Amino acid sequence: MLEIQNLCVEVNQKKIIRDLTLSLRQGEIHVVMGPNGVGKSTLSQVLAGHPAYRVTEGKILFKGKDLTTMSPEERSFGGLFVSFQHPMEIAGISNLQFLQAIYNAKRKKLNLPKMGEKEFLPILKEKMTLVGMKEEFIKRNMNEGFSGGEKKRNEVLQMALLDPMFCVLDELDSGLDIDALKTLAHAVNFLKRADMTYLLITHYSRILNYIKPDFVHVMMGGKIVKTGDLSLADELEKRGYDWLI
Repeated sequence: MLEIQNLCVEVNQKKIIRDLTLSLRQGEIHVVMGPNGVGKSTLSQVLAGHPAYRVTEGKILFKGKDLTTMSPEERSFGGLFVSFQHPMEIAGISNLQFLQAIYNAKRKKLNLPKMGEKEFLPILKEKMTLVGMKEEFIKRNMNEGFSGGEKKRNEVLQMALLDPMFCVLDELDSGLDIDALKTLAHAVNFLKRADMTYLLITHYSRILNYIKPDFVHVMMGGKIVKTGDLSLADELEKRGYDWLI
């Protein structure tokens, strides 16, 4: 599904990712853990196609195609979804307008007719129930005045509507209390299909109590320094990251 080979990335002429190699097959759940500032969120931004992040070396192959030659829209239409650590607020655009727009953009790509608000609302409300989101958020401006947890719900709501093949969830557990974390983890598990791949980025192992990974990777100094199973996350919880330096 995704093959990263010897990837190096710069931001403002500063090298953040250094010689990173990672392979994710269809149907797998991978977790990247590590302390602040090691390049985890940079990786998600690069996969999304943020123009400030410059790939200087290496390859990123998404379903066999060079991801770096694709626009963010092409990546999304190809089945890539990125849930951001700090979702953007958009003044003057209601949540309904935004969600309906992205839903219809994908329908257009699939040569399906545009869906009006009357048809779209029942679909949206069903997905909102799944992620534990109240209907009052439909008419509010996109992420304006949302708490951290509400923004994360809104990200998973977008994922539910777009039905992607490869999902990058950057610190989904950040800003969530235990009940909210359980609800969102349940939604993520419910939405997972056998042909979908997940890449979770996190500092802590608590989300792994609800979303069970196939592989756990530790990122330090801009590259993967250790890979294991769920027991590696438990060891990190007990010992921290210093023993891997």
